[in-house]
Amino acid sequence: MAGAICASRRGMHVTNPPLPNKARRDRLGLDAYMLAPGSPSRRRRDIPTDALSARSTVLAPRSPEWRVSQGLTDYEAALAAMEARAAAIAQHASHELIWLLEHPSLYTAGTSAKPAELMEARFPVFHAGRGGQFTYHGPGQRIAYVMLDLRWRGPDVRRFVAGLEEWIIRTIARFDVTGERRSGRVGVWVRRPDKGEGCEDKIAAIGVRIRRWVTLHGAAINVSCQLSHFRGIVPCGISEPRYGVTSLADLGRNVSMDQLDAALRQEFDAVFGNRGEGE
Repeated sequence: MAGAICASRRGMHVTNPPLPNKARRDRLGLDAYMLAPGSPSRRRRDIPTDALSARSTVLAPRSPEWRVSQGLTDYEAALAAMEARAAAIAQHASHELIWLLEHPSLYTAGTSAKPAELMEARFPVFHAGRGGQFTYHGPGQRIAYVMLDLRWRGPDVRRFVAGLEEWIIRTIARFDVTGERRSGRVGVWVRRPDKGEGCEDKIAAIGVRIRRWVTLHGAAINVSCQLSHFRGIVPCGISEPRYGVTSLADLGRNVSMDQLDAALRQEFDAVFGNRGEGE
């Protein structure tokens, strides 16, 4: 395919569709949005950020910035904007950011994904650079891209992942859904005795990447997405019949994105707290 992008990781080859002109414009627009002049993200020109120490306080510690994108956000444009923002955070030129959005239907492959787990490429497939296997993103699913500075919060990856799980568990509890974590199965799970003994469904997937102790990617919470789209992959590499996927809507909870976003924001500090001066 002319203009296609071929990606290879650990023997897996996936061909992505060519990036249309609109997506290129979207990427440029998102870069400007994430690092806009006059916003807290703006790099101070008078400071050589490459010379800053890990404990520099050029940007005073504060709660993360929150942004919500309306509509569907192009995946590659979002990835580029997220990486640019994370790099700025690592250089002490931007504050931390929680970015809430939705993507058009697509599959992403983590660093541990296996070719056999892509059973039917119904949608474009992208290498995400995060940990984990294949997952689906699409309308009705809330993506939370979490860009936090673990140099301040504690350089502990496992603790950070457990924190993401706890954050989601607390959030969905506000809608009378009991989420749980499972050893060896990262994410948030819901027991489904109505489907049989020992059955559980995943309601939220987690995949992260850490670069210079700044976090990228984050979590995907199924709100009202089309669950049949997960059948094109082995979600997160888990193929046992007793484990499936679910959503708030599938569980009979009529929750809007605005309601979920409000709950996420309310529960964030209870888990992660505010960034403070060094530990």
